[in-house]
Amino acid sequence: MRKPAIPLTELAEGSAAQVYRRLLGYVAQYPLVATAAIGGMIITGATEAVFAWLIKPMLDSGFVERDPTILRLIPLAILGVFLVRGVTSFASSYGMAWIGRKVIGRLREQVFERLLTLPRRYFDDSSSSMLLSKLTYNVEQVAQAGTNALIVLVRDTATVFFLLGYMAWLSWRLALVFLLLGPVVTAVVAYVSRRFRRLSHRIQRSVGTVAYVAEEAIEGSDEVRIFGAQTHERRRFAAANERNTRQFLKFAATKALSTPVVQFCAAAALSAVVWLATVQGMVETVTVGTFVSFIAAMLLLLQPLKRLTSVHAQIQRGVAAGESIFELIDEPPEVDTGTHDPGRVTGRIDFEGVQFAYRDPRAPVLHGIDLGVAAGETVAIVGRSGSGKTTLVNLLPRFYDVTAGCLRLDGVPLTEYRLEALRRQIAMVGQQVVLFNDSIAANIAYGQEPAPPRERIEAAAEAANALEFIRDLPQGFDTPVGENGVLLSGGQRQRLAIARALLKDAPVLILDEATSALDSESEQHIQSALERLMQGRTTLVIAHRLSTVENADRIVVLDAGRVVETGDHATLIARNGAYAALHNLQFSAARADAGA
Repeated sequence: MRKPAIPLTELAEGSAAQVYRRLLGYVAQYPLVATAAIGGMIITGATEAVFAWLIKPMLDSGFVERDPTILRLIPLAILGVFLVRGVTSFASSYGMAWIGRKVIGRLREQVFERLLTLPRRYFDDSSSSMLLSKLTYNVEQVAQAGTNALIVLVRDTATVFFLLGYMAWLSWRLALVFLLLGPVVTAVVAYVSRRFRRLSHRIQRSVGTVAYVAEEAIEGSDEVRIFGAQTHERRRFAAANERNTRQFLKFAATKALSTPVVQFCAAAALSAVVWLATVQGMVETVTVGTFVSFIAAMLLLLQPLKRLTSVHAQIQRGVAAGESIFELIDEPPEVDTGTHDPGRVTGRIDFEGVQFAYRDPRAPVLHGIDLGVAAGETVAIVGRSGSGKTTLVNLLPRFYDVTAGCLRLDGVPLTEYRLEALRRQIAMVGQQVVLFNDSIAANIAYGQEPAPPRERIEAAAEAANALEFIRDLPQGFDTPVGENGVLLSGGQRQRLAIARALLKDAPVLILDEATSALDSESEQHIQSALERLMQGRTTLVIAHRLSTVENADRIVVLDAGRVVETGDHATLIARNGAYAALHNLQFSAARADAGA
């Protein structure tokens, strides 16, 4: 069972630095570009101090002493400073942008890879919209904290360092006044950082909630319309949207307030410097050039200080997003410690005292299932809704692992198989057919590596009674099916699923309510295709409509997770037990509907 995740608010306080170091680890994977970019940032920061330094000789030697050499050289020096600044600024900005996109790509690959290998239980506990939010929105926030924010941190820290050093060189007494600003700025940044981190977590959760509510309304659009629930859905979305807006506004207010506070402190220091510079003792030692150069350095400090204060918003957003992403990346994948790969199995299946519980082991869904299925045998599994039919067959491809007992394929416990080797033995056709937004041919050949020749695809479509309708389509096998096959009818989608299973040619077949949602005409096409598909394969059939399983070799009746009857149709009817009761109930209802 998956352990409950540690609340992100707890993680934020204890491991923000650790998370940010991990983010920077992705940047460090590109050392040459990162080194060049960081070098460019430092040089860019140094040019600010050089520019302030040029003011002193320009005023003292140029305008006061009228030195012609200085007057000629200063304009060239200014051009040189800004040329160097332009080159290094471009190199650092483009270099970090390049790294940023690489980091985003790498993170998305890791998140997507983990999504492909997470156990089924994880998806039972997570909404797809929340996971998509992590893959898109959160990853962008992480990359910005690791690259864009790093530009500000390195470049502006270097700028502050060089400017303060230059100010101290000009007059350590005046510089000391400005340094008194440090504790105030530190206190403001510390408070703002904690608040940014809390608000960032709330924003990410609210973004996921907005996506989740919208996803439900979109996927259930028919139900929304038929039940007239548009007003209800509008209220749900408006509430989620309002929460998201409030969190963003709180974040914006904190960010907007922090910068003026820091700038006011800097202005106070500037006022104090101007006042001190007019004191009699200072006037005698400070030249005009020194004073103006010092003031210029102070003014140049204001923008870096502003950016360093506001960059914490970006960093804390990235840290909060990084925690949620790394929580997903660090989630353990499906257990795949087996080594057995038999090539192709015969298809014998043995359930030996199998018990299964979803979360609470004290509330099992399946109880002591003992069932042997011979190779090539067709076994139908029937029972009331909630009796455990789908859960039972989901154990076979190890979507879930048994909590007690043993499940064997060809006499080998499933846990000893490599997952890829085990699932290669199984094909599945369910009531809810999943098709991908690709061509018909690509959907039939889905998962086949290398791609099979067109002749095999067409043969599988013909065996599935799908060839006729495919040939009538505008582009034949190259016709796009739309999102989840929306451009096809239910019967057409079902036949494509059967063609996909036929092409896979697996020795074990699972049919989960494969015809329950179809009309009579479609069911006839599907049933004949299924009969071809079942030939020579071990088949487990879940069926609500008992008329579709009367010809099964054996029928197993489940009730509350237990096998209560087993036998063929005639035997179970003659026994007049649970199966006969289900059969009579269903056919009595059918006769009543026909009479009506």
